[in-house]
This record gives sequence, C-alpha cells and structure tokens, in this order.
Amino acid sequence: MVLSVNDRKEIMGKFQASAADTGSPAVQVALITERIKYLSGHLKANPKDFAGERGLTKLVGQRKRLLSYLKKKDFAKYTQVTKELNLRK
Repeated sequence: MVLSVNDRKEIMGKFQASAADTGSPAVQVALITERIKYLSGHLKANPKDFAGERGLTKLVGQRKRLLSYLKKKDFAKYTQVTKELNLRK
C-alpha cells in the first residue's frame, strides 16, 4: 500500500519549511519513515516476502544517507526531525 494523498500532505505539512517545500531532506525522511513503518508491519505478517525485505533494506539505507546529509547541513533541523519521528539517532 502506498501512502494516500491526504497522508502525504499531512506528513509534509509537519516538516515543510514553506508551502512549496516538497523535497527537502526533512520531508523525504518523514515520508520514507512512514513507508518503513508500513513495510515492517507487512513483513511481520508475510515473513517470506523477500522482495519486500529488499525494498525495506533499500529504504532504510536511503533514510540513513538523507539523515547524514541533514546532520552535516543543518544540525538543528536534524535534531528536530529525529525527535519528531522518534528515531534513535
């Protein structure tokens, strides 16, 4: 299942710097985190879905790269995003 348009808008609204901001690292991390949450639940119900497991691994890596970029460029935004999304970093 892909996030619905309303869900995406709601998530973007929390992390946008302006109304037109749809691709900043903070917004991307938030959207990827929601997809990771969905996929991890899906994999608990379907443990033999190896393609889904690979997709989850790729999403986690992408989120990790975006977070490291955000940490280098804007540490205050990084701490805000990690607190808001309850990430361990």
